[in-house]
Order: sequence, then structure tokens, then C-alpha cells
Amino acid sequence: MSDLEAPLRPKRKKIWVDYFVQFRWIIVIFVVLPISFTLYFLTYLGDVRSESKSFKQRQKEHDENVKKVVKRLKERNPSKDGLVCTARKPWIAVGMRNVDYKRARHFEVDLSAFRNIIEIDKERMIARVEPLVNMGQITRVTVPMNLALAVVAELDDLTVGGLINGYGIEGSSHIYGLFSDTVVAYEIVLADGRVVRATKDNEHSDLFYAIPWSQGTLGLLVSAEIKLIPIKEYMKLTYKPVVGNLKEVAQAYMDSFAPRDGDQDNPEKVPDFVETMIYSPTEAVCMTGKYASKEEAKKKGNVINSVGWWFKPWFYQHAEKALKKGEFVEYIPTRDYYHRHTRCLYWEGKLILPFGDQWWFRFLFGWLMPPKVSLLKATQGEAIRNYYHEMHVIQDMLVPLYKVGDALEWVHREMEVYPIWLCPHRMYKLPCKTMVYPEPGFELSRRQGDTQYAQMYTDVGVYYSPGPVLRGEVFDGTEAVRRMENWLIENHGFQPQYAVSELTEKNFWRMFDAGLYEHCRRKYGAVGTFMSVYYKSKKGRKTEKEVQEAEQAHLETAYAEVDQPAD
Repeated sequence: MSDLEAPLRPKRKKIWVDYFVQFRWIIVIFVVLPISFTLYFLTYLGDVRSESKSFKQRQKEHDENVKKVVKRLKERNPSKDGLVCTARKPWIAVGMRNVDYKRARHFEVDLSAFRNIIEIDKERMIARVEPLVNMGQITRVTVPMNLALAVVAELDDLTVGGLINGYGIEGSSHIYGLFSDTVVAYEIVLADGRVVRATKDNEHSDLFYAIPWSQGTLGLLVSAEIKLIPIKEYMKLTYKPVVGNLKEVAQAYMDSFAPRDGDQDNPEKVPDFVETMIYSPTEAVCMTGKYASKEEAKKKGNVINSVGWWFKPWFYQHAEKALKKGEFVEYIPTRDYYHRHTRCLYWEGKLILPFGDQWWFRFLFGWLMPPKVSLLKATQGEAIRNYYHEMHVIQDMLVPLYKVGDALEWVHREMEVYPIWLCPHRMYKLPCKTMVYPEPGFELSRRQGDTQYAQMYTDVGVYYSPGPVLRGEVFDGTEAVRRMENWLIENHGFQPQYAVSELTEKNFWRMFDAGLYEHCRRKYGAVGTFMSVYYKSKKGRKTEKEVQEAEQAHLETAYAEVDQPAD
């Protein structure tokens, strides 16, 4: 067996869940899609109403809502009430990790009113927004101004709060870092009801650096000030096919945005946007984008492709044409480009609606897409949920850029999932060691893509049913995820917490650094009020007793035997 050859697996006997999943499209078409469209429309009307308000009115409402949160926190009796969490229903979260911690007794704080864009400050180039503002909402406001967040996550429904407290990336992250790296200030309600503004250079700078990846376990985020950048009306996108083995594909991907001479900060050599999609072990398409003006895009001979229309081919399938067509260039309206993966949920839409990519379905019903992930989760029972955990993979592997080839070969051997999404991001060397951090000493032996102040990482996005499952073979999804997590720990990689995790507490803190997080948990009174980030991310049901025992263990010995992440 060659290094890339997947192991032989026996055939798996089908059970009733297989047939339910196979015909789940019936529920999606007649239940999920109509309700999704209605919810999208109602949300849009709410956004329009919010945008019609004056800045003073939005600021006044924000201040009143913050006071309600403070009052609610002060009503909590620590000796009688459970730990604090938001009142958001467990199935509403966009991520695939099921919010099992809410099955335990808890003290709810309602943050549902925090969904307004408070201010777009063109002078400071800052957007001040509340945590439930989503990407679709903010691009609808900023793009007509020729402005955008420095990092705009692709899916419309992803919220500012989720991208900050969890994980957010986009094709511009090789320049600006992760979503949380573009935030300049957080407004946080602490456990004792104090409201603080944390920046990188004020008295709450430790909290500022500890908030990302903390999953809302240090305090309640009620607003954020986020960096804006100037943009143009179109994205000039170049599609370049790559044929070769996975190591050669990885090198072509690196060369698409990382100059070999190390001149990573030169805008003449580095594109504004980058992503690569790998369609098989030997085929990929590298895409690089540069902002372009309306005048440039409409010059004679240029091709304009408004990929946002409901009847257009799904983006990943459109990009795949480069494998037969060869390299080509087109101009895409900027907002359409930002949300290019929304309608088909990358390529997950093909599993949800097997015929959803057909021309007749796109033309007749494409305007109903996409189904809301929250509704898909709400219409699945325990058996379906467990089936997806075992027979489906939705994971992101954050690895140093120079290890991308190794990661791709590992995914092929262990999971055989295609397409694979590649998106680079900077991992900054910060004044303090945060939960995620670059390899020690990376600046002394800089590799392709690195700078003195940041190491280049890559998100290897693995989203689909594994090859063995598609072939009807036995596949142990739980064990595959465990092996993936161990591989990440050994290679200084990270696993975003939106995904289903099999990490033990010890391995969780081998992957992530607990130092600053634990310091802030104690300093700002989060211990005993908010659940620890590991326990909040942990897979499985939680009872009230388990929650309390875990919190007590957290106070006493949870970090006594923590290993340092491997170099």
C-alpha cells in the first residue's frame, strides 16, 4: 500500500437512518426551505428598520439593552442558580457542534436585542456593531459605501459574536489575520455586572487578548469596534488549475499568494484574496482576487459574472470548470464574491439536496436557498445527529503553511474527503501568549509566507461525507476525529471549537494555551459564573451535577498536569 492509499475497509450494513438521510431532501424542500426563506425575509425587514434609525437612537437602545443585561446578572444568586449562559436556543447556533451544555440547569441572559450596527465611522475606519449582527447584514450596509470589514466570513448567517468568541476566517486573512485580529475594542459585561471597554493598550488589555476563542466564558460581549478597509466595486478573480500530487498542489497553493523571496507585505506581489479548492488527490483550482473599479470591470472584452443570482451555477462547481477550460479571469461584484459560498453552503448543499445544483432546480427554486443551518439542526433527532457525527466530517485544521502538504496527505489517508478548502491566515506574534499562537522561534527561521511579526497558517477545510461512507464501507468518524486532533497537537495545529471535538481536557489544554485565559477567568470573576471553555466545547450531554463538579475541578486541579503544546 502506497503512502497515499487509503486502508481497505469492510462493507457496512445499512440501517434505517441511512434511508432517512437519503430522503431527507423531502423535509428540506417542503419544510426547511420555505421556513428559511420566511425567516430570512423577516430578518431583512428587521435589518432595514434598524438601519433607518439615527445613530443617537441606536446608541440609546444599545445603552438601555446593556442596562438590562447588567440588571439580569445582578439578579443571579450564585448559591442557587446555575452558571450563566445566553438564552439563545441550542439549535440556533450555525456551527455543527451541538450546544449540549444548555441541557444542564443554567441562568439565562437574553442578548437577542443586540443585532444592530451602531455606527459606521468613516473617519476612524471603524464599524461599531452588536454581537448578533451577521455578515450579510453588514456587507449590505458597507459595500455601497465602498467599505468592508477587513475580514468578511463567507456565510451570511455568521455573526460578529460567534466569529470573535469562536473562529472566523476569509480569503483576506493572509493579510489581516483571523476575524478577531481585526477588532480594535470590545465592550464586555463582566460577571459582577461591570461594563468595560477592552483594547490592546488600556487597563483591560489582558482581557482584550483573552476574548478570542474563549466562547463567551469570560464575560458577555455586547459590542465590538472592528477595522474597516476601502474596497472597490468588483473583484478581479483569476482561476488557475493545478494538476499533480498533493504535495505539488500544496506548493502551487503557497506560490499563489506567498512570494518565494519573502516579500509578503508587497501589495504588487500579494493578492487581496486567496483560496484554493482541491477536487481530487491530483486536481485543484487556485483562485486569487484583486479589487477592481467599475470602470476596469466594464472595459470591452472583460467578463462580468454576478455569481450571487439564484440561478447561477454553484460557485465551487463553476470554479471547477478551470480544470477543463484552463486558466481564466472574470470580474465578480464585490458583495457577490464575499458571499460566494452561501447559497450552496460550500458543497454541503449537494448532500442536503442531491439535485439542488441542477439547472432546473436552480432556476425554479434557487431563490429559496440556502436552508438555514439552524433549521436543519432543529429537524434532526438524536439518531440523525449521531449519524452525522459518525458518517460526516465538518472540521477545520489550522496548520502552519509549510505543513499543508502533510495535512492534505493525512486527510486523504484517514478521511478521503473532497473537495477540500484551503485558506491562509496570519498567526500574529502578540505581546502575550494567547490560546492560539505561532510556533516558538518561527521568526528566526522564516519559511515561505512568514514575516517577522506573523507566521503564515492555513485552514484546511474538510467538509463532506468521507469516501468510505460514500462507498458504503465501515467508517468510524469519532476515531477519525480523535486521530486528527492528535495530529494537530503533534504539529502545532488548532481545531476551531465550532466543530465536534473528541478532545479530553488534558489534550484540549495541550492544543490550546491556558495561561492568559485562566488568568482572566480569575481576575474578572468568571470562575463560578461562566462555564469553562473546555467544558462548553466538550461533546455530549451535561447535567447540572456534571457542570458544578467540572467547575469545582476547574478551580482546584484542572491545570495541574497540563502539557505544553508540541513545538
